[in-house]
Parts: sequence; C-alpha cells; structure tokens
Amino acid sequence: MLSHPEQYERLRLACPEAAPTAVLAGDPCFDRILAARPLRERFRRALGVRPGQRLVLLNSTWNSESLFGDGGDGGDVVAALLDRVAAEFPVDEYRFAAVLHPNIWHGHGPGQVRSWLDRARRSGLSLIDPLNGWRQALLAADAVIGDHGSVTFYAAALGTPVLLGAAPLDSLDPDAPISTFMREAPKLDPGTSLVAQIEGLLAGHRPLTGPAEFTTSVPGESAARLRRLFYSMMGAPEPDHPASLKPLPLPDHEPGTVTVPLHVRTCVLGPGEVTVCRRADPRPAADPGRGGELHIALHEETRDVDHLDLADVVFRDGTPDDPRFGSPAVWTAEVLRRHRNCSVAAYATGPSACVVRVRGEEPLLLSVDPGTDAADAPGADPAAYASALYAWLASYVPDAPVPAERLARVMDAGLRVRTGDRLHRVRIAPLTPPARQDR
Repeated sequence: MLSHPEQYERLRLACPEAAPTAVLAGDPCFDRILAARPLRERFRRALGVRPGQRLVLLNSTWNSESLFGDGGDGGDVVAALLDRVAAEFPVDEYRFAAVLHPNIWHGHGPGQVRSWLDRARRSGLSLIDPLNGWRQALLAADAVIGDHGSVTFYAAALGTPVLLGAAPLDSLDPDAPISTFMREAPKLDPGTSLVAQIEGLLAGHRPLTGPAEFTTSVPGESAARLRRLFYSMMGAPEPDHPASLKPLPLPDHEPGTVTVPLHVRTCVLGPGEVTVCRRADPRPAADPGRGGELHIALHEETRDVDHLDLADVVFRDGTPDDPRFGSPAVWTAEVLRRHRNCSVAAYATGPSACVVRVRGEEPLLLSVDPGTDAADAPGADPAAYASALYAWLASYVPDAPVPAERLARVMDAGLRVRTGDRLHRVRIAPLTPPARQDR
C-alpha cells in the first residue's frame, strides 16, 4: 500500500515482483492529523501552552544517527540541547515537549528514558505518549527540532517550521523525498544561540513544497480507499455508510509544571509596571548584558528542597477547596512561617489567578484584568505575577513610599506585568473584602 505514486517507481526498481500488487491507498495517519487541524488550540491548551507562548517539539526516531542518538557525529545531541533549553529560553515565553519513537522506549526501557530526561521534565519538558499523543502535539507545535524520522516529515508537510538537529543522508535512499527534504531544510547550528535560531526560523519560515506534495497524493481519501480494498479482497459488499477514521482524542491536561528553582530577572519600568523573565538555569549566559534584579522563585513540590529556605517566592497550584491545604490563605501563612527568608507565598487557584500573601500582610487575590486581551483566555503563569509583585515591593525607588504604602497604591492602580512581548494587566484585591461599615 502506497501513499503516493512516486513510491511505485522506487518499489518497481527495488522489488519488481511486488509492483503488480501495489495499491495507492493514501495515508490514514496523516488524514487523521489533517481532520484534527481545527482542534489545534484545544491541543495547545491540553499541553498547558498559554497565549503568546511558543511550543517547540523535539522529535527523534530510534537509531544511533537520530536526534536522541548521537546525530551521526558521536555527540550526545539531546543532552546538550536540553541544557541549552533550560539556560536560554524563558519559561513564560516558550514551552517544550518531546516525542520519542516507541523503539527508544522499548530499547532502553521507560524508567531509563525518564531518568535521562528527569531534570528536563522538572524544568517543564513534557514527554508525549509515543503511540497516542504525538499527532496532537505535532498539531499544537509552533516549531519542531527533529531528524530524518517520519514525524519531522509530517511536521514539514503541515507547514510547521522545522530545524534539523540530525540529518544522516548516507542512510537514506537518495531518490526518496525525505532525502530532498534533509538537504533543503534548515540545520541546527550548535555554535550559535538556540533562541536566535528558533526566532529566526519562525520569522523567516517558508514552507517547503516537497513534504506536503509527497506525504500523500490523495489527502482525505485513505479510509474510503482502504475499506474498498479490504471488502474487495473478502469478496463482500461495502457497507452503505461512508468510510471514516477515528478522530484524534483530546489528551489529558499536562501543564508542564516547573519544579526546579526559577531564577527570575525583573526590571521595574515605572509605577506598577514590571518585566519578568523566569529561567530554569542560573548560568550567567542566560542573561548576557541584561540589567534588573534577580530573585529565586520555587514550587513547593520541588526536589531541590534545600533551596526552599533560599527562595524569595514560594508557589504552588491547586484547587482553592483542596482540604489538604486548608485553604489558600492557610497555606500561604504556613509557608511564610516555615520558610523565614521567603517574602511572598503564592497559591495559583486557576490558570489566571492566585492568592498571594506578602509577609506581614493579609492575603490578596491577584487576577488578570478582564479588560485585557486575556479576558477570554489565561495570561501568564500566575506565579509570574507573584514575582512581579515581589519585585515591585522590593525595588528601591528614590522618594518612593514605604512598602506597605506602595502595596496600597498598587492595589488601587493594578500591576502591569510584561513577559516577553506581552503585557498582562493584573488586579490586586483583598482576598476577603473588608466588612461594610453601616452608618
């Protein structure tokens, strides 16, 4: 069964006796992907991709020359790549996921694969189900870093920008469309900024015509063609109803929570306006030449428990009625009592709101202002708003009021938080409104 007529000639040359049995059947896998394109935003939300975030998908096939192997040059490509991801990419601007060929999981074992990628997962990387979730992740992606595997070719066929981290031409049929694609697609340059390469890839992307043309010559027809073939082989009449493929299911929600220490660089731009850049790696190369102040923010469920007493902001997420924590107000008070160096505790109660307690103050509710572009969708991670509030209260500004007065003023005016090129307007209000005083 072939998906495109060009495969017939290569089949005839390689195995002439098989050529008479060849059938143009299309590509049911790609047809399912095409049919699910309208659900892209749902797939992105399932992966925890927020408005303004870019999802980069790492994809590897299974042999030694793949992205997860040595890329054909003896180096550990994925390990070096994941170290740079943590160092270079702000977590509020980029989201990463990985699709690894099933043979990688079977060859090394799930425990070993998860062990190798443990630090990356705690830094926010999602490992996608290699059988049931990869198509949805592919549709959700803004860019793919891949190799000569079929998933990378499917990405290019969809028009998604692709950067090749491994391209072993010697092991491919030189006449196959995948070889042409390997020669034409942009290559990852390990010696230059990965952020700059991804941003350049997205800005200058022009889809290659080959993958879209040669993936299937009969898009959307595979179900009908395959059913017709199977019933003809059985000598039975086809059913009257149209042939169809099972739709791609909506994956479970996987937000990719970051539990390693976040090194947060902030800059106060003016009254109530703060830029926030959070990274999962403290190396100086992450912020070359940038000003501002640094602090540490850390999820309470971190494995780096020794950092909790060093963190300026401790946060977690959950439902507000979770009995294990009493309430967000109770949890924030407990955190500040337990960690004496912590100044702000934040409990994210949903995708766009959190309960925050500043040391010495009553709990506050931080939420996205409904008048902004985030009114119908979540903005940044609410923990980023907590870091912005911390930075605003901790910053020194000549002739500025004391922190308590500054807190009162920002509650009146609101907080403007910048992550990347997005502006989030955040309202700050008492968690429990003051009782009304009747005259």
